[in-house]
Amino acid sequence: MEENLDFFIKIIDSISPKVDYVDIRVGKGNGTNIIMKDNKIQEINTGIDIGLRIRVLNNGAWGFAFTSDFDKIEEIANTAIKLSNVLQGDVELADSKTIVDKIKTPRKIPLSDVSIDEKKELLNDASKSANIDKVVSTTANYSDSESQTIFINSEGSSIIMDETRVGLFLNSVASSGEIIQFGHGSIGGAKGFEALNNQDIEKFGRNIGEKANRLLVGETPPSGNFSIVTDNELTGVFVHEALGHAAEADLILQNDSILKGKLNHQIGSEIVNIVDDASNSDGFGYYAYDGEGVKTKKNQLVKDGKLISLLSSRESASKLGISSSGNARSVISEQPIVRMSNTYLESGDMSFEELIEDISNGIYLKGSRGGQVDTGKGIFQFNAAESFKIENGEVTNPLRDVSLSGNVLETLKNVDAVGNDFKLGIGFCGKSGQTAPVGDGGPHTRILDATVGGSS
Repeated sequence: MEENLDFFIKIIDSISPKVDYVDIRVGKGNGTNIIMKDNKIQEINTGIDIGLRIRVLNNGAWGFAFTSDFDKIEEIANTAIKLSNVLQGDVELADSKTIVDKIKTPRKIPLSDVSIDEKKELLNDASKSANIDKVVSTTANYSDSESQTIFINSEGSSIIMDETRVGLFLNSVASSGEIIQFGHGSIGGAKGFEALNNQDIEKFGRNIGEKANRLLVGETPPSGNFSIVTDNELTGVFVHEALGHAAEADLILQNDSILKGKLNHQIGSEIVNIVDDASNSDGFGYYAYDGEGVKTKKNQLVKDGKLISLLSSRESASKLGISSSGNARSVISEQPIVRMSNTYLESGDMSFEELIEDISNGIYLKGSRGGQVDTGKGIFQFNAAESFKIENGEVTNPLRDVSLSGNVLETLKNVDAVGNDFKLGIGFCGKSGQTAPVGDGGPHTRILDATVGGSS
């Protein structure tokens, strides 16, 4: 595909005189997806995806066209131009540096060098390890992708990206006959097969099976306001869902964010420091340049409790009078929209033991099994995957079906202590019908006066 670079540049040159701006994204990728249920392979999908899109901006309106047939590039170029001519808009783009670069994400074991049998064996090891005690069912999913993307625009940028990503996702179901509970876990990274090969797969699976079993004997949770400690995963989910989405510039422009008008205002306690960093190659949401060719960096969203920046595309940044943060993301067939990447709470200096030692009657919440957030009203409700009582500075009896709810800004201001045991998890985020790989996490975190109750 790289050998066609000069051809794509000629297409840009032919369109440029007719419009205010044009860019092209071209992608070619191969991937594997394997699903195993109860130690039996249910599905194996492998294939190659090819696509090209042209996006033009003319008189404030976008024209966008996509094809998987490179012979139709001139046809979709004309389609994009026609669309921009018949539409009306007020789109302007924030300034962006001209970039000429070629990058390859770090990897030690190329995914294409690993056989399907090796990938199946990994799933099998994880599933068998989770199948302990009262676990009655397991579902494991393996997913990987290798892709090359070219981005070119009429401002002179030309970027070639060679990217790779792999993940293993495992669910377990345990039953006592009367009660059913679930365990879930995921590992992987924006790397080669070493992201899984370097993991203790048996331990990974066993932990998920043990989690489901523990929940069978959990007590019904108390309801009320408590001092709580959230683990790395739930800390990350809260930061991503409750703060990260609200910091997306398009939601702010749509008046659908509690953070509208809060830039440079105190929104959390002074120990709250929140980052979105697509340039972190250890995160599942890593990418070097976004879908508009903007170089990524560590974006400090919240510093010492103060909201100091937002996540934006070139279009949304222009409307807010700021620079693009490099968070315009999409698959090639879709228009880029503002998305998170690797979003996390930065570490503090306290051990887990120090976080819980002063709590006489509290709750330790681990993991997440879904929830809801209203970014406009700034309220949330999450269901913890696993929970325990904290009594007189000690973690004691397990609880099940525990929910955490509250107001985003009040909760951020009630963050009382931050641990030193940072971890970044992997996952996917959906928005406007699009799905993007992301990382989220942080350390164990203590929150005062949090509203806890039972969930179904």
